[in-house]
Amino acid sequence: LGLIAAVALAWAWTRLANRPLELRRYLPSGERLEGDDVKVRLELHGERRLVPAKWVVHERVGSLGERATPLAAHGRAAYTLRALRRGRYAFEASRAEIEDPFGLERVEQELSAPGALLVYPRLVDLDRLFSESGLRSHDGRRLLLQRPAGFDLHSVREYEQGESLRKVHWRSTAKRGQLMVKELEDSPRDEVAVVLDGDPSAVVGESFDVQVRAAGSILLAHSRRGRRAVLVINAGQGEQQRVQSGEADWRQALDLLAAAEPGEGPPLAAVLADEGHAAGRAIELTVVTGSLSPRLAERLVERSLASRSVSLVLVDTASFAGAPCERFPELLRLRAAGIAVAVLRRGDDLAERLGAVQAREAALG
Repeated sequence: LGLIAAVALAWAWTRLANRPLELRRYLPSGERLEGDDVKVRLELHGERRLVPAKWVVHERVGSLGERATPLAAHGRAAYTLRALRRGRYAFEASRAEIEDPFGLERVEQELSAPGALLVYPRLVDLDRLFSESGLRSHDGRRLLLQRPAGFDLHSVREYEQGESLRKVHWRSTAKRGQLMVKELEDSPRDEVAVVLDGDPSAVVGESFDVQVRAAGSILLAHSRRGRRAVLVINAGQGEQQRVQSGEADWRQALDLLAAAEPGEGPPLAAVLADEGHAAGRAIELTVVTGSLSPRLAERLVERSLASRSVSLVLVDTASFAGAPCERFPELLRLRAAGIAVAVLRRGDDLAERLGAVQAREAALG
């Protein structure tokens, strides 16, 4: 009779405790940088005061997997995620497990507690960029060779008497057999485009995290100088974020960098050749990649020969695999074309490599 009574009591206890519950999750304020420990606080609330029981909250934290957190009698608990890597950690599949004090009965309740933890890359301050050496720099700032605006072809229309023949669109004229002129529209251009290449075939170990830190640090340097810039992530859908003015633009760009992951995208050389793309339209271009194909090198040289500023940050992925440092024959061609290059290897000081005036020469060593 005692055993039957204990089972019945356990059943009644858990059913009484299993009322609609709300999970509240609290994260520390401020930025969380890669390598930091993050303390997460949990509070479980019900319509009425919680019945004393063994409460355990289960949740899946992004790529960290599932974790179980026992709660105290008052429905509160805390745990610490240690040495987090850069990324976006979504809290998913949250549920509460309720057990009676005797451990005879257990029930589960799904909880709606969405949310995500963003861990930002650890950027470095760059007073002077490696690309700002040479004749085209002045007091640590590159002189603009072109005005940050331009005109794009909007459409073509029939020629009207008195219009300048400079506006004639000769290809359409030849096709239609009558004079056609270009309809242009003013299209402001970004001064600087920072392109982060997410080619997954060129990622080894933490090499992509180094790419993210490099791209973010260069973008931050331009933003602090008040230069109009755009961040382009060449992976997946090819996300973009313009950084023009105010903290909001920079915060959105930082969020993209935190969540960036390698993914299949269009060939980088094709992206840079597209004048309709933000990277192709920008006056100054910085490419951060883990691979340098002959086609990409050719495209960068073509852009440089067209008097458009180009710089390259190349991450040596072989060094992240413990292999001897890779030699890049294309770098000689880039240097001959006047393109500034910084090569990053495992263990390199990011501030020194991206900020040193001698970085271009050291890259070939």
